[in-house]
Amino acid sequence: MGQENHHKRSSSAGLPTSRSRGGPLPRGRQIQKTFNNIKITILCGFVTILVLRGTIGVNLGSSDADAVNQNLIEETNRILAEIRSDADPSDPDDQAPFNPNATFTLGPKILNWDHERKAWLNQNPEYPNLVRGKPRILLLTGSPPKPCDNPIGDHYLLKSIKNKIDYCRLHGIEIVYNLAHLDVELAGYWAKLPMIRRLMVSHPEVEWIWWMDSDAFFTDMVFQLPLSKYDEYNLVLHGYPDLLFEQKSWIAVNTGSFLFRNCQWSLDLLDDWAPMGPKGPVREEAGKILTANLKGRPAFEADDQSALIYLLLSKKDKWMNKVFLENSYYLHGYWAGLVDRYEEMIDKYHPGLGDERWPFVTHFVGCKPCGSYGDYPVERCLSSMERAFNFADNQVLKLYGFSHRGLLSPKIKRIRNETVSPLEFVDQFDIRRHPTESSESKS
Repeated sequence: MGQENHHKRSSSAGLPTSRSRGGPLPRGRQIQKTFNNIKITILCGFVTILVLRGTIGVNLGSSDADAVNQNLIEETNRILAEIRSDADPSDPDDQAPFNPNATFTLGPKILNWDHERKAWLNQNPEYPNLVRGKPRILLLTGSPPKPCDNPIGDHYLLKSIKNKIDYCRLHGIEIVYNLAHLDVELAGYWAKLPMIRRLMVSHPEVEWIWWMDSDAFFTDMVFQLPLSKYDEYNLVLHGYPDLLFEQKSWIAVNTGSFLFRNCQWSLDLLDDWAPMGPKGPVREEAGKILTANLKGRPAFEADDQSALIYLLLSKKDKWMNKVFLENSYYLHGYWAGLVDRYEEMIDKYHPGLGDERWPFVTHFVGCKPCGSYGDYPVERCLSSMERAFNFADNQVLKLYGFSHRGLLSPKIKRIRNETVSPLEFVDQFDIRRHPTESSESKS
């Protein structure tokens, strides 16, 4: 996960961590996974044979070839079904079911994190929380541990993480991609909470944890977060005060892309946020409360965004003084009003603005490319994601002298010729050498 550092960390300052509910992966599960890997290798061999038969004429009778094809399809579907299934006879459930009459917690209550973290940083100067004078950021994203219901979804998850890796590489941000459900009670929308908490207490050198949904893309690869703007705050959300406090809208803020400072306040907020999340009766009953109190919210189980809005409204005095509602740039930009304007943006503006002129983040809310359903037609979502990815990728490829042939094309074209003096292009086009001033001006 993220960037590894090979220096051994000092253990002189003990850090509180939440106790793991499960031990190491059971040996039976390890053997089962090994068998699955072997099966997949065999399937790859079958595919190779089929390709060879079609290209160099390996002589298989038509009936034999049909049988191989059918067996290959059946075995592939069976293994995918096994991977997608939560049931595994060799992996007994090691987590006791949650008692809905009890208050859910993310782990043991941590009370003195700021002091413990400060002591740890002092004793481990090789792990500073500031890098080149800027707070250390760790971007966290992820996707479900199972393959997508829609096979093309895995392809767009790959494009999404490639996009995030590019942005983080350009701006010196560490990145973690999570595929695990750390707590089976907090699946779906809620899976981010236990992972954020675990990263905070496991990486005290990180100043900000930046969560970003897998269906959100960076589309301004130059723009940088105006972090100095948030010196007095611990949570940065894209949102609007009037929607939150006057209308009590369920879309007043968005939790698809937000920043959490690594501090005691954030751990306390996570502890207050999580109790609505356990799946089953607790989440269903909490959903009814949220629908009754938040304008425009449909009737469905509790989601993390609605729960946070409800928390900020019902306990405003406790939390809001450390929450920054950001809307001067698009920490979250709703895709439907943006993707069809990319050509206009290219003609009129330039990267580094981060707002409606050149959105920092384009978020495909409601598309669910990895699922079997969504709020919008699949074709529209996928073509729009392709446009967003290529719009951002062109900003990366520019340094290398290439560009996509079009915003819907994976193919690239050369946009300048090779030269005997290549460093002039590095000086001219390297994003790392030309950080935008626009982001800092937004403070």
